[in-house]
Amino acid sequence: MAAGKRKHVTPAEAGAPAGYTAVPVKLSEKQLSPHYLYVKEHKVREGTDTTHPPNRTLFVLNIPPYCTKACLSRLFSCCSSVQAVNMCEKPGPREKPEAPKSKFFNLKTVPGFRVAYVVFKNPAGIQAAKSLSLQGPLVISSESRPVKTGIRKWIASYAASVVDPAELKAEVDTFMHTYDQKIAEEEAKAEEEAGVPDEEGWVKVTRKGRRPGLPRTEAASLRVLEREKRKRARKELLNFYAWQHRETKRENIAQLRKKFEEDKQRIALMRAQRKFRPY
Repeated sequence: MAAGKRKHVTPAEAGAPAGYTAVPVKLSEKQLSPHYLYVKEHKVREGTDTTHPPNRTLFVLNIPPYCTKACLSRLFSCCSSVQAVNMCEKPGPREKPEAPKSKFFNLKTVPGFRVAYVVFKNPAGIQAAKSLSLQGPLVISSESRPVKTGIRKWIASYAASVVDPAELKAEVDTFMHTYDQKIAEEEAKAEEEAGVPDEEGWVKVTRKGRRPGLPRTEAASLRVLEREKRKRARKELLNFYAWQHRETKRENIAQLRKKFEEDKQRIALMRAQRKFRPY
């Protein structure tokens, strides 16, 4: 091989899965060995994925943890204008992603390597992104736009995790105001529907007051019965002594014998009053 020429690494040599193109990237200019992103055009059945439009979406695998959405958008912006970058833990169809409702609560971070969907404004960006495999490695971190890694990344993450009390109070107040409005609307709607029969003619009856009635379930009924039983047991101690146990057994046996004799007499009377006599 002539000196000064770089050997082109094919997707097969880079370990790319079948159907993917290997795009070399480096964290910085000082890094000797490149990292490979595996890309291909995102193709699904029509109507399956509403977030990623066909012919304009590039599916990217093997994204390292230090590569953010902004990094991917900057890397592929040389191919075409990037409309959106959706990063997730694993591939799969999903609905349109919702904007985060809170800055402090229910924040989910995806650790480790990830996948991404890069949506271009122009369909030509797909082929241009695949042709990046023929060029040199793309640099993720530069002097103008550095990417924090190692101890600097953890320091920045800790600094970002420190909560500003004023912002937290403002968000909680906004949430409680929205919640109170929702409850007020539900109560107003319930008052409007009170006494109005539904389509089948039924009228919903509710109990108002400081302690509104709760639906009685089977488990709740059993707990009430058990509580009453324990309350009665505390008031009276039956069969406390051994002789009381014996007397109770004798009374039960006497009652059973009496009932047995009564049943015998009733059966004999029924036989005597039987009108049908076949013999």
